[in-house]
Amino acid sequence: MVELETVFELLSDERRRYALYYLYERNGPVAVENVVETVEEWEDDAPDGDPEGDSFDEIALELQHVHLPKSAEVEFIQYDPDRNAVQINGSPPEFDAFVTVAKLLETPEE
Repeated sequence: MVELETVFELLSDERRRYALYYLYERNGPVAVENVVETVEEWEDDAPDGDPEGDSFDEIALELQHVHLPKSAEVEFIQYDPDRNAVQINGSPPEFDAFVTVAKLLETPEE
């Protein structure tokens, strides 16, 4: 069981939420590059998104050094910077419920 405070903290940043939404829909490890591409696209498509927003490299840097390591502090998210891969595995029901609702409310399109 994961504490709700931890789930809320994971979902507190838009860029990290977008990464988690993408990972939640995948089975197995995902290349960080794929996560970055999707986050970049969703940020550009967001209603308040800046079409001149951060570049791919800026998003990659922030995800690799801030958001993915932060997410990997919970046992069900594994981030391997050496393999440049990340995955969600065995997420608890509390996380599943909140990430599903948050994604529906925020509606980034795949």
